[in-house]
Amino acid sequence: MKKIMSLIASLFVLVLWSAGAFAAGDEENIAKLSSFKKTDTKPGIIVPQDTKFAANVKKNILPKVNMPAGFKISLFAVVPDARHMAVARNKTTVWIGTRKDKVWQATDRDMDDVADTVEQFSPSVNFDIPNGVCFSDDGHLYIAERNRVIWFPAAEFFMESPDTVAIPLIPQGELIPPEEESYNHSARVCAVSPKDNKLYISMGQPFNVAGPEKYPLYDQVGIGGMIRINRFPGELGREVVAIGIRNSVGHAFAPDGTLWFTDNQVDGMGDETPPGEINKVCGLGPDVWYGHPYYGGGNVRTNEYKGKTIPQAYKSKYCKPQVETIAHAADLGMMFYTGNQFPKKYNGAIFSAQHGSWNAVKPRGARVMVTYLDSAGNAAKTEVFADGWMTEMGTYLGRPVDVQQYFDGSILVSDDKAGVIYRISYEG
Repeated sequence: MKKIMSLIASLFVLVLWSAGAFAAGDEENIAKLSSFKKTDTKPGIIVPQDTKFAANVKKNILPKVNMPAGFKISLFAVVPDARHMAVARNKTTVWIGTRKDKVWQATDRDMDDVADTVEQFSPSVNFDIPNGVCFSDDGHLYIAERNRVIWFPAAEFFMESPDTVAIPLIPQGELIPPEEESYNHSARVCAVSPKDNKLYISMGQPFNVAGPEKYPLYDQVGIGGMIRINRFPGELGREVVAIGIRNSVGHAFAPDGTLWFTDNQVDGMGDETPPGEINKVCGLGPDVWYGHPYYGGGNVRTNEYKGKTIPQAYKSKYCKPQVETIAHAADLGMMFYTGNQFPKKYNGAIFSAQHGSWNAVKPRGARVMVTYLDSAGNAAKTEVFADGWMTEMGTYLGRPVDVQQYFDGSILVSDDKAGVIYRISYEG
């Protein structure tokens, strides 16, 4: 048994080393791209769209999705492993991150609300879990990886070339300490604040529940929390703006500039507990704490910390969640609706994706939720907006990951199980 455990530990170290080495192996290309020099990289992968697979999605999945009257769902693009999305300003293009090593760009070239091409974005860069993609109003694309953040100026302009200007804001190995790299909870998300024009990045902590010895470091660097940095090279200005978060894989700024985020909560406590969360920040900085690891979700104490007194330094700055969702639904990507296509009741509402449970005996999730806010800007009501991605037998037909608003006021929903992006429009 000891030999087996030793072998597993050795393999674990090798995996972590390989992951870091993989992303670091493109330093020569990054240096060239940063200096506007060519790398001689060949064009990347093109994903076929008009295929039997696409036809099967239209036949076997789309008719099963339930939505309020007047809404229509269609297939926008076939995108392998589709995760978080960023929508361009001037072109009908969407960048899509993955939990693997690819970033995709899907473009509707003939303006029929269906992507005509899905291509590998910036194939001269070796990405490592490039889940977090976000786009700024002034035309800059940012990609947050497991342990690096890259700035792509004028990504819309360079998208037709395999070489794209790419400048690390946080070089490989400096987002988190390399010894804290993990395969678990390493899908970052990012967003640009309309208030301070900085880049906000969420970083899940790698354990189900980490031991107390980890938290001085985690609180200091923003693991199990959120950081913000300046969007352009120069002084990084790195600050920790949130702590006490287990694994947020979705955050967004409301129209009034307040920051909200989803949080995936503790496993192994039973099918129906603890609840998932949608949170509204009570303030920016380490003077606010969101509950983990003492709370596993909502006010449910974790087994590991149940008998321990919550330190006053945490307890006095606890910020409760705005919404408690069903346990283990895995609330991920979210957005605030600001378009003019949907009925008025959706103006300013949160659309969020529930990816679905990995370990609950009774599967759940696989749907899109909507949360309405009251006049004070707080959550008033949460309900199902779209479901049907799970059969009566508990089999997942699809697993929604992210929701983003498209340029025309429709919304896009990514699905990493089916490997597609759906478009939901209102025709009522």
